[in-house]
Amino acid sequence: MIFQCRNCGGNVVYSPEKKEMYCPFCEGTHSEERKDTRGSLKTCPECAAELSAGEHACALRCPYCDNYLIFEERIEAEYAPDGIIPFQYGRESVKRLLRDQFRRHLFAPADFLAEARLNSMEGTYVPFWLYDYAVNCRYRGEGARIRSWVAGETQYTETSIYEVYRDMDISYEKIPVDASLGMPDQVMDLLEPYQYGQMVGFLPEYLSGFQGETYSLLSGEAQPRAREKMEESARQLLRQSVSGYADVKNLFQEIRVDGQKESYGLLPVWSYRYQYRGRNYPFYINGQTGKIIGKVPVSPGKVWAYGLTLWAVLAAVLALLYGIAAG
Repeated sequence: MIFQCRNCGGNVVYSPEKKEMYCPFCEGTHSEERKDTRGSLKTCPECAAELSAGEHACALRCPYCDNYLIFEERIEAEYAPDGIIPFQYGRESVKRLLRDQFRRHLFAPADFLAEARLNSMEGTYVPFWLYDYAVNCRYRGEGARIRSWVAGETQYTETSIYEVYRDMDISYEKIPVDASLGMPDQVMDLLEPYQYGQMVGFLPEYLSGFQGETYSLLSGEAQPRAREKMEESARQLLRQSVSGYADVKNLFQEIRVDGQKESYGLLPVWSYRYQYRGRNYPFYINGQTGKIIGKVPVSPGKVWAYGLTLWAVLAAVLALLYGIAAG
């Protein structure tokens, strides 16, 4: 599928800034006409060039004609998303975010924030499984409270032991686990949280202008990570509820799942892959909140130049001070 402009025939894309479909050629809005290309997974329906779509791609940009293509077969039936969070940051907005955050890094390579480099960024809708849990947490322990006082020349210490019980019902909604084998799990976790109030019903129009993937992990394969996140959160809430004691002895703890539900959604991620001196420096940006994850490379040449400049300034100051003292 491709969305073409009825005015000029150009490729209409979704604009995060305008929050609507937009033709970058004639600047028309809501001028899109859907052209189905079912079955065209190997060649571009516009220029007939051979595509390297990959096994799990559901949307991509043709590297020859630059049209954004959507594969109907991979957004329907069992691959149909239950919801999508549209990109809130477009390419130009993400460029500003990166420059604002990293422009003060004195030792970054000269072309790190160059326009040509930043133009290589790709926005991708990453598949996520989202899990809801209804959880009951029970806890039993012993809490110690210690009181000390002095009477005359004698110091007294009183230790009181209390039985501690907790019985808590906790509801979790949309615990995310990325379902893409191509995205690093730890980085996807660091990009959280997403604001699920902005999740809307899926429409293929949101994919136009971006890359997209369908899930490469089944829900059952991703669920253990969601369960781990949920249990760690539940344990933390139990710990926070047991306070005011000098020491606590845990005797019993149970986290029981009374109900669960899962859904499948697409969440927005920008990727900027910078290569320097044979090493890759990937940056990932939450396409909804603008949160950035990545490590800036260091240019040895800039470090040496900075050090030499400091030495030159120091030498000049010492020479000046010596001249003043000699005079």
